[in-house]
Amino acid sequence: MRFVEHLPHEIRQEDHVTITMSDGVRLSARIWRPNASDTDPVPAVVECIPYRKNDLTSTRDAIHHPYIAGHGYACVRVDLRGTGESEGVLLDEYLDQEQRDAECVLAWVAAQPWCDGSTGMMGISWGAFAALQTAARQPESLKAIVIASFTDNRYADDMHYLGGAMLSDNLAEAGTMFAYATCPPDPGVVGERWRDMWWERLEAARPWVLEWLRHPHRDAYWRHASLNEDYALLRCPVLASSGWADGYSNAVTRLLANVDVPRRGLIGPWSHKLPHLGEPGPAIGYLQEVVKWWDHWLKGVDNGAMDGPMLRTWMQESVPPSTSYEERPGRWVAEPSWPSPQIKEVVHPLRGSVIVTTDDEEPAPRARTRTVRSPLSVGQFAGKWASYNAPPDLPYDQREEDGGSLVFETEPLAERLEILGSPSVDLEVSASAPVAQVTARISDVAPDGRATRVTYGVLNLTHRESDEHPRPLEPGRRCRVRVPLNGVAQAFPPGHRVRLSLSTSYWPLVWPAPEPVLLTVHEDGGALTLPVRPTGEPDGMPQADFGEPEGCRPPPVTRLTEPEQAWNVSRSLVDYHSALDIVKDRGTQRYEENGIEVGLRAVEKYTSVADDFSSPSGRSAWTMRFSRPGWDVRVETSTVLTSNADAFTVDATLDGYEDGRRVFSRTWNETVPRDLA
Repeated sequence: MRFVEHLPHEIRQEDHVTITMSDGVRLSARIWRPNASDTDPVPAVVECIPYRKNDLTSTRDAIHHPYIAGHGYACVRVDLRGTGESEGVLLDEYLDQEQRDAECVLAWVAAQPWCDGSTGMMGISWGAFAALQTAARQPESLKAIVIASFTDNRYADDMHYLGGAMLSDNLAEAGTMFAYATCPPDPGVVGERWRDMWWERLEAARPWVLEWLRHPHRDAYWRHASLNEDYALLRCPVLASSGWADGYSNAVTRLLANVDVPRRGLIGPWSHKLPHLGEPGPAIGYLQEVVKWWDHWLKGVDNGAMDGPMLRTWMQESVPPSTSYEERPGRWVAEPSWPSPQIKEVVHPLRGSVIVTTDDEEPAPRARTRTVRSPLSVGQFAGKWASYNAPPDLPYDQREEDGGSLVFETEPLAERLEILGSPSVDLEVSASAPVAQVTARISDVAPDGRATRVTYGVLNLTHRESDEHPRPLEPGRRCRVRVPLNGVAQAFPPGHRVRLSLSTSYWPLVWPAPEPVLLTVHEDGGALTLPVRPTGEPDGMPQADFGEPEGCRPPPVTRLTEPEQAWNVSRSLVDYHSALDIVKDRGTQRYEENGIEVGLRAVEKYTSVADDFSSPSGRSAWTMRFSRPGWDVRVETSTVLTSNADAFTVDATLDGYEDGRRVFSRTWNETVPRDLA
């Protein structure tokens, strides 16, 4: 990244500004704005997230908010209620209270003498959710949004459930927020009130996973704040982005297809990162794009922000399987509209073990039915639902996974094949149990046999007709299902094969069904549908369309202890115990601007025994420590999730420490019935 030392406007920074909500609770904000805004008001850009502006996101914030402010904007970074130095408690994600707070923040900002009355919202992940959800409420001052790594459908396309099957990230994200929501404010900012504020958070805490387990179907809980309930609610322009290695890429194209506002989409090869910090690379000059967007929609500058294609995306080239990449080879391609008229849905019948690719291809000997009952070990190389690229968390070589799967494959491709969009698989199946799931994976198989997963999808077969009203299967009875796969842009070279793999488990990425299932796949009507982009079509944009990444130089941070990363798969051939151990330890750092020392360590562990479907267990444990001379506070959380055929069990602990002495402790031991999950 190129750090920009000189910007068009000199700016000032205010580290702790309080904004009072309608119920009297005060939120804490950091504000960057041009010095000249005292007499010449400017538009404002707001970001609302729960990840602590005073320390944990301060480095990232300092790269882009001063940069945007230096181009003539007031940037307002707000800690959500109950986080950082903001008062109150944070009880769950995306509550109505949070959106009301955002509306209050926007009204306050628009009324400030340094603001000209126009506002925008931006963010990644939670911040993007907040911007999109607030925009749907149509606050008067909000003129445009910029969002990255978001969803418009909280049930079907977030880290909780996928195709009606529960993701292990349901536990991992709950563990993350169990820790973040119980951290103390900084006494250097809020004074002696810090302990009372911290205690209020500890007393109100509860493992969020309990609430998410109680809503296994798409009910009112998930419909709330899901824009896809009514796309017409979005009435302001939107610049939307994500990455193919992220879990949120589907929402970009879905938003482009369904909203009727000025819109642009951008999908790179990135994991869960902002595009100017994108990993795998190439990262791009995203902040230049953002400033151009704000200039057009908040200042009325005729700068061509809406010229060019609706969607720009990175067409990924074939790569060997790896759990991380520094860069993904490929090229930028563009589509003038979405859905794109040049992308054709090509249906390939499944015959025997073959994906039929031509009309005159001789099918394999007919096999009326094929069966699969996958071992629990299928999925140990699946990686994370959403890659963070640290530790390396992308899927590894799929050959071992395919050994426990039903496999269909093309002949070696005679010509280059490019797909852009969401593939799908149509199947006629019958199952041996009333609750079953199927995972479908597409892999790029090189001539040497290595298999790189390109995309995947999951379907809890009880959700074959509806996420709102699932129905159990009748064992042995045939039914037709469609399994949608995540969107992707991928090139398959000549000589490679396209492989489709079907499995009845994908643990630990997906929590297993209540019992092992024999799935019978009937040949009639089986097909793989690929969104094919003609290789002879122009790419639609020059390769140098994006500048190099740039931003402001962040303030110094001193590393006191080294970080640690681990992603270890282990199996015992004595007791058949399998485990995936993940360590994400940021080490201890001192933020030199305010002297706070912060340590963060997260550990996840997923275990199972042989093919015992009552044995899977997941644990998410966090330790977060904050200190400076005279102040030393630590929060430790642990959430353990287990299940049997009838229920999930949650065992959780929360401990708070001050000066090394435990001052708060609470445990939870609760069960939640399984409801076709």
